[in-house]
Amino acid sequence: MTLGSGQVFHWEKAGGGFVGTIGQYAVYAEQDDDILKVRFGGTPKPTRETRVLPRIAAHYFALDHPLAEICESFPNDPVMNAARDFCRGLRIIRQPKWECLATFICSSMKQVAHIRQISLALRNRFGDQRKIGSRAVHTFPSPQRIARASESQLRESSSMLPDSDLRKNLCQLPGVGVKIANCVMLFAYERLRAFPIDVWIERVLRQHYFPRRKKMTAQQLREFSETYFGEHGGYAQQYLFHHARITSRKTEVSRDSSTPKAFGARNDRLAQVVSPAGLR
Repeated sequence: MTLGSGQVFHWEKAGGGFVGTIGQYAVYAEQDDDILKVRFGGTPKPTRETRVLPRIAAHYFALDHPLAEICESFPNDPVMNAARDFCRGLRIIRQPKWECLATFICSSMKQVAHIRQISLALRNRFGDQRKIGSRAVHTFPSPQRIARASESQLRESSSMLPDSDLRKNLCQLPGVGVKIANCVMLFAYERLRAFPIDVWIERVLRQHYFPRRKKMTAQQLREFSETYFGEHGGYAQQYLFHHARITSRKTEVSRDSSTPKAFGARNDRLAQVVSPAGLR
């Protein structure tokens, strides 16, 4: 559920799990009840360095986030409760900052399927190839590969800045508005209060929280969301978003006709990361 919830776009189904990359590593991830099984592709790294790979996976999938406590902090209303129950186990992953920023810049006014196509096209065209079993995946290209001289601009956004300053700095970048800035803050900088409002969330807010107020401005919706959903507003947003998108899709013909390909795991490193609450 986490990898298909619209926060990261390059992971693809393979066998009983997914293949993708975490930074420069090719990865296969599979959920088995409360155990997240993670296999890294062969790399020419020394043995001592490979010992940190399970920790890299645990960090990426945010297995340290206290999901029960986070969900308990959500507002107690019918819409939020339905989304929480539907998305139980969903986590906000920690994406590489440049990868997250570039992907969400490309996401403006596009559906998830189109964003996936753009992300994969950038990887296949400019990224470095990695092998995981019989599958080839590509890392996300560096800013130098996509547009020279953009790295210095990205470095202006510091992880130590307060939320308001970080959002302001991100919005100074070309193509970045409040919505994209909040996405990057949530999915890359782990600012769990950030509450991105896209067309799905705006629809949820207007239909279920303000059904009788037709003149709510975007600014008023942002101010309401920042206070009402609290310190874990980003999680609440992701649960509302995924619940609305998936339940709406049930009434439509599925647009995903892809068939998972067989996945080979020969000569790959295997790590099992145990998560008390699981990853869905």
